Parts: sequence; structure tokens; C-alpha cells
Amino acid sequence: MVDDQSGPEMTAREQILGDIRRSLNRSPGQPPSSESPLTDRNLYPDLFSKKFELLGGNFIRVRDTAAVVPAIAELLVQKSAVASNAPFLRKCGITGLPQVHSAFTDRDELKAACAAADIGISSVDYALAATGTFVMLSSHDEARLVSLLPPTHIAIFPRSRILANLDELLAILPRPADQTSSMVLITGPSRTADIEQILVRGVHGPGEIYAVVVDDE
Repeated sequence: MVDDQSGPEMTAREQILGDIRRSLNRSPGQPPSSESPLTDRNLYPDLFSKKFELLGGNFIRVRDTAAVVPAIAELLVQKSAVASNAPFLRKCGITGLPQVHSAFTDRDELKAACAAADIGISSVDYALAATGTFVMLSSHDEARLVSLLPPTHIAIFPRSRILANLDELLAILPRPADQTSSMVLITGPSRTADIEQILVRGVHGPGEIYAVVVDDE
């Protein structure tokens, strides 16, 4: 089945992705445009930081995995945290911290832990520099609840995971449904506005969000 094709067998997810591709004048598998203004990958972390902080996010950049725990130590003081099963978190020493609960195999236990935790710690599959966005593919290693239920979300990931924009993401993942049951794009803290347009953060997800980018994996 082709994403941009309509028909009774087409899922809602495929329809949405097809609409996005059409708006970008792209087809599945098409390589990134050579006209992209983001040609220097060394600039991606700085652009991501700028966009992420404009959205109300908190950006932290560290030199290597050994610097991750010291960088977030103050955030974890007298807090309970739950971490995803992402291998990169183990590499950074996150899952070995006494206040961090991880390695869940039972969904009900994971849900209860996430609902009670102050902080959810995850990695990301990709990040988009142009919009300051996390891209999360639901999997055994990266359960959605970790990034959605706790009031604070900390995402820790290597600089190599930062892409230019949605265009490059769709070139790498032309058919996300083949790899995951859910692809979530997180752009800044959760926010909503009532009928009087009063902005409230943290209603439908974390009200505080951090990105920790590791330069040297």
C-alpha cells in the first residue's frame, strides 16, 4: 500500500502522513531537498536549542555521557523518577541512580509508576532542529507513558539524533507505521487555552520539559 493513496484499507495514520507529504510536495522515500537551509549539521544543536527554549523548554548540552548525571543531579534532588528502557539512558548512568525506577516489563506497573513519579526520563528517536521537536517512536524501549504522565519530562539523546526538519524525518521514515504503532511529536511543554484564551501549561502532559544533548556519544 502507498501512503499517498486513498482507499478503504488506508489507516488514519497513513492518511495524515500522506497529507503531510502532499503539503511538502514529496513522495515516500524521496531524499531531503538540496535546497534545505540547514546544510551544516554542526549548527543543528544551536538551532534546536533556540527553538526549544522559545517554546518554554529547558536546554542542557554536555560533552559526553559521563557528564549527564552531574548535569541533571539538581533536578532529581528529593524527586522520584521513572526512566524508559532506552539503552542510551543506561549508557549515561541514569538507570543506576537510586531515585530512578526503570526496567518495567508489566504495563500496569509502568502506568502506576509513571502516574506517581515527579519526573519521566526518556531518550528520543529523533529531534527536529527547525521546530525544537522530539520524535518518539513507541516501543518496548521507549514507552509513551514515561514522557506523558509525569509532570516533568527530561529527554536525553546524542547530538547525532538531531535532524534538520520534518522533511528529513519523512525521508528517513517514509512509512512510520511499518516500525511503530505510534509516532509522537512533542514540541515544547504541554499547553492549552480556554475560551478566554488564557494559556495553561501541564494540563494534558508535562508542564516542564528538558532536553539534554550529548555531544560525544
